[in-house]
Amino acid sequence: METRSRAESQEVPLDVVVPFYLYAAVFLLISCMMLIFATESFQGHHFQPDLLAITHAMALGWGTMMILGASYQLAPVLVESRLQSPLLARVSFVLAGLGIPFLVYGFYSFHLGWVSQVGAVAINLAVIFYIINLAWSVAKSKTENIHAIFMVTASCWLLVTTLLGLVLLLNFTIDLLPQDSLHYLSTHAHSGIVGWFLLLVIGVGSRLIPMFLISKYTNEGLLWAVYILVNLGLLLLMAVELNPALPDLRFLSLILIGGGIGLFLYYLIKAHQQRIRRKVDEQIKLSLASVGMFVIPLIILCVVITGIEIPRPELVIAYGFCVFFGWLTAIILGMTFKTLPFIVWSKVYRHQSGKYRHPDPKDLFDHHIYRFGMVLYILGFIGFLLGILIKIEFLLIFSAALMILSSILYVWNVLKVVFHKAKHHDKPIRTQ
Repeated sequence: METRSRAESQEVPLDVVVPFYLYAAVFLLISCMMLIFATESFQGHHFQPDLLAITHAMALGWGTMMILGASYQLAPVLVESRLQSPLLARVSFVLAGLGIPFLVYGFYSFHLGWVSQVGAVAINLAVIFYIINLAWSVAKSKTENIHAIFMVTASCWLLVTTLLGLVLLLNFTIDLLPQDSLHYLSTHAHSGIVGWFLLLVIGVGSRLIPMFLISKYTNEGLLWAVYILVNLGLLLLMAVELNPALPDLRFLSLILIGGGIGLFLYYLIKAHQQRIRRKVDEQIKLSLASVGMFVIPLIILCVVITGIEIPRPELVIAYGFCVFFGWLTAIILGMTFKTLPFIVWSKVYRHQSGKYRHPDPKDLFDHHIYRFGMVLYILGFIGFLLGILIKIEFLLIFSAALMILSSILYVWNVLKVVFHKAKHHDKPIRTQ
């Protein structure tokens, strides 16, 4: 009874979490549709209005909104404390939900005046409210764990990213920085990719994946090593990019970050080896594979900074595409249907537990649609990446079409889960 009451006290209202999932799913579809109208830009320089719009649509509308929603549900479990303010969570959704379209439209039309700036301010306010809520919940927790530290640190890097983005946006119309905004673009991108997305994925993934595998493996010391390597590598990378007077140690910074990723992969391998559940479902397999996918953009980045005489614009675009449409999307596609069905199921059926026969969480979505959608997406991703590298527009258009179809199936499955209703015709369980 005590365990049950504690679990119930940590529950988050469904209307706090689900809007983030729905919003993110729609933005994945929007982003894939934007691809098909930007195929020509993918064959040129990376600093173009439609590419900036697509990048921010994926980074904010898809990746960040999904992670914020999942964090509001998972943080209380990870820190063993309730979410302190559902109201702040709802306000953060409204601010981000309104700010992101403003910002994306501003980039797409390349009108970097008040429309874009209002969007950027709203997004920063949403992030600040998220951090306040998360830090408040962690402070009220009676336990300390490495996963909470990863989450709080990642959220601070998110704020660094969005604040820097706001300054760069203002710098287009007001001279705030010593150099033009393009000079600082790499720093802005890496603080978000490594500081926000990578650290958050490691912190949450190191808890959730062993839990879903029912694995006995744990190694907090190893996770601390990952934490130090990734943060140290990112700080070194940003220092070198912001101060040209420093020695060029970017390659060393990538070795540190790569070392952290390698240790995290080792952690997941050990968790997989020591699992109790022998059968691993498709969602977890995709999430496990996605961690290794980060090696692809890391290799591309190493090649770019070494100065080898190769077509640099194509590689820079391929790097961003692999990060947002490859690594990050693969993780989310895998974890959506491990977290969302359980969230909805626990709200719909928790009062019937032990009394009525009801579906399992995995029965709330269509597995055939999920598999077909994943095949389409993987084929589309590989084809589009090849189209970027070898500049074949037909391949880009065809691959984008596959990704659009895949995202439609993804949205359909998300809606199927969200609007699931309890089956009242279920018969009571007979007790002997």
